[in-house]
Amino acid sequence: MQSYPHIRKTPQSELEWMEALVALSRFLRGPEGCPWDRKQTAESFARFVHEEARELVEAFQEEDKNDHVEEEWGDTLFTLLATVAAAETEGRFSLEHALQRAHEKMIRRHGHIFGKRRAESTDDVVEIWKEIKQREKHEKKGK
Repeated sequence: MQSYPHIRKTPQSELEWMEALVALSRFLRGPEGCPWDRKQTAESFARFVHEEARELVEAFQEEDKNDHVEEEWGDTLFTLLATVAAAETEGRFSLEHALQRAHEKMIRRHGHIFGKRRAESTDDVVEIWKEIKQREKHEKKGK
């Protein structure tokens, strides 16, 4: 693999590839990076997420096009990472905190796995999820 300024060695695992993508999204916004990327804001990158996600869904609808699905999935992920890189430079939030919050939220929302409730069916899962989500909304309003 060619040498790149945002990584020290060729990634060998999922975690290392994720680190490389995060580093690339940040590098592209830096002084040696891309003028277009530097000009974007978290909000402008976020607008691209919708388009990339739509392309991902369309790729899944094609028959036997797993390479295309993989490519579109990667585009969607990278666009999300570019969004957070911009958000970090704007002082809005950090990737670490966003990942922590997403993890905590998914644990909460899966009350049928990590809580006291049990689901006997997928319908039960959806109902528990909705109840938890409604409770969270109510608690946010109370703050």
